[in-house]
Amino acid sequence: MRGERIERLGPGVAIPPGARVIDLTGHTVLPGFVDGHVHLAGRTTGEGDWVHGLVTESAADNAIYGVVNARRTLLAGFTTVRNVGARGFADVALRNAINAGRVPGPRIQAAAHPLGISGGHCDDNGYVPGLFGREPGPLEGIADGAGQIRQAVRTQVKYGADVIKFCATGGVLSQGDDVGAQQYSEEEMRVLVETARLAGRRVAAHAHGSEGIMAAARAGVTSVEHGSFMTEEAARVMVEHGTWLVPTLMAGEAVGGPGSEARLPAWAARKGRMAWEAMQRGIRTSVRAGVRIALGTDAGVFPHGTNAREFELLVNLGGLTPMQAIQAGTMNAATLLGMERDIGSLEEGKLADIVAVAGDPLADITRLQRIEFVMKGGEVTRAAAPTP
Repeated sequence: MRGERIERLGPGVAIPPGARVIDLTGHTVLPGFVDGHVHLAGRTTGEGDWVHGLVTESAADNAIYGVVNARRTLLAGFTTVRNVGARGFADVALRNAINAGRVPGPRIQAAAHPLGISGGHCDDNGYVPGLFGREPGPLEGIADGAGQIRQAVRTQVKYGADVIKFCATGGVLSQGDDVGAQQYSEEEMRVLVETARLAGRRVAAHAHGSEGIMAAARAGVTSVEHGSFMTEEAARVMVEHGTWLVPTLMAGEAVGGPGSEARLPAWAARKGRMAWEAMQRGIRTSVRAGVRIALGTDAGVFPHGTNAREFELLVNLGGLTPMQAIQAGTMNAATLLGMERDIGSLEEGKLADIVAVAGDPLADITRLQRIEFVMKGGEVTRAAAPTP
């Protein structure tokens, strides 16, 4: 490689004089992993007094958490991520700091504030009126009706968003809404997608319930996040429109699996169990129907740096082969982000994002959870092998 890109590839490549040699004999070498759904900025769910973080911590605090979380993510082999929501443009600041080389971390596509209806999953509920001086609006991503939606999209883009994320349905960690109930109308979703596309931005839709999934797909979103209550009809609609599914199985397990009741308020734990039970059926429905799958974890709902367990869940719960799971977290996720010309596979001219594990992950997919070597853009950030 030369600089940040791969120059030559293959068994017969001559080693130039004076080149640095990294011997990864006995390892499997793969492209850097891509996580299509993370929340780097802020506390991890269950960490400290995370429930009251909105009134005890600022966006600056969240950005500092993000510095720590970004490093953990990179060391786990994820060289590119899509950060689908953060307060106060903390993810934009983190992206800029990483790009400038001030802090280590993965390449970030930032969404800034996720968009949603007043009182919906993307809003902050459960607080007394007037606590923040005014109701949040388009600057913070809260938008009702076509006019506010256009303003909210344009405002996120103005302040640095690479991608637009919105809440099509309720969620698990939002108080007072139904986890699967549709929140934006399909007409409103179409306005949002059109406005984003005019600005050259792709759109990710948080959607648990089948009606919201179908409306988002028909509206033209690039991806549906979670897709918990997936039905055969919803899967068919996604296939028809070429919509990606980002399953976030690790998040489902974190909010609905063993031990979730100890980490969550009772209202969230109840919704989490419902979503997790449905998600385990929904992923297989999606795979059988031929829905395009890209890896995304929702890291932040669980500790950062453990993202590679999603490969294992895609195999064990989704029925993907180990190779299909690896492709979901490399080639597929790169295509989801529109970055397939630069990342997602090891090819001449692409960015030198490289990870390595001991042994064969096709025989044991859990090996991807024990990364021994990471290179991002030609720079080694984790090395277990000697470099003579």
